[in-house]
Amino acid sequence: MSEERPGYAQAPLGESEVFLNFQQALSRAAKVNRSVLVVGERGSGKEIAATRLHYLSPRWQNSLVTVNCAALPPSLIEPELFGYEAGAFTGANKTRKGRFEEAEGGTLFLDEIGLIPLEVQEKILRVVEYGTFERVGSSKTHESDVRIVGATNANIPELCAQGKFKDDLLDRLSFEVLFLPPLRERGDDILLLAHYFASKMALECKRDDMPVLSPAVKAQLLAYPWPGNVRELKNVIERAVYRSDSQVIHSLTFNPFENPFAPIPAGQSAGPCVKDATPSIHAPSPVPAPADETSVSSWSTIPLDGFEHAKEQLDLVFLKRALAEHEGNQKLAATALKLTYDQFRGLYRKYKDLLAE
Repeated sequence: MSEERPGYAQAPLGESEVFLNFQQALSRAAKVNRSVLVVGERGSGKEIAATRLHYLSPRWQNSLVTVNCAALPPSLIEPELFGYEAGAFTGANKTRKGRFEEAEGGTLFLDEIGLIPLEVQEKILRVVEYGTFERVGSSKTHESDVRIVGATNANIPELCAQGKFKDDLLDRLSFEVLFLPPLRERGDDILLLAHYFASKMALECKRDDMPVLSPAVKAQLLAYPWPGNVRELKNVIERAVYRSDSQVIHSLTFNPFENPFAPIPAGQSAGPCVKDATPSIHAPSPVPAPADETSVSSWSTIPLDGFEHAKEQLDLVFLKRALAEHEGNQKLAATALKLTYDQFRGLYRKYKDLLAE
């Protein structure tokens, strides 16, 4: 019987094609002893991806060491990575190993790698090229056998063009570049993850019944753009479960910082109704189709140079109708329009701002 790998116990959830394609690419890259860059938006799961890269690799029985470069002052990144000798600088009272030594034989995960200072990048480049480094304050050379996995939400080639990242280092680290799909591109994975987070929160709150998401809430979840990705979804769902007094979740708060007591701007009236203290995102409202063929035939009066504008208006009418009739479910809307999901997503991205109006 084979030994259990911790990485398998933490397998991420997802069934969408784009997510499964990413996992397949990750599994393939894990088996090759080369550096990998994981690129993704905030909250999309870059650390989980790095963890799986390690535990699916031949190095899985050795250490996985994580360094969050965003959490360290630039002056401390070098001693953190390479260690230091006693007396190397003020406060260095004793010799300390760095993260490269701690990760010997395993994987070193450098989160937010784009924030590493240029002088430290030079030392990392030497480790990657020659497998050697020196502690701060020492001339003794240490050998290193470490696989580097970097993660960032920045455009590293653009940082190179600005002189903020070394081209040579990028060449060495980018044997494989894996792009994490943002949550908004993962379709029904949103609902799968929402149910998972809701169940976990119910257990934490010691509730006897498992939460159920109402159709309106499901539509809101699928229509929202999720700038904070999976981390934001987790917060939204957990907040909804702990606030709900019933098994069925009927409302979501996407922005917990929206102040219900904020002053009303000059010239606006609060009206007779009290402002809802729990703002939520609503699915698009129904938009009627063209009334009949007469309305279509009237387009003959539109100048020929208005073709693109007229086409956009027709696209918007049908997109809004399809989303409204299927409560914001983009896959069902695509099917109703006889489009592939990718074709629908392309139109949705093109008109996203106009659909929100």
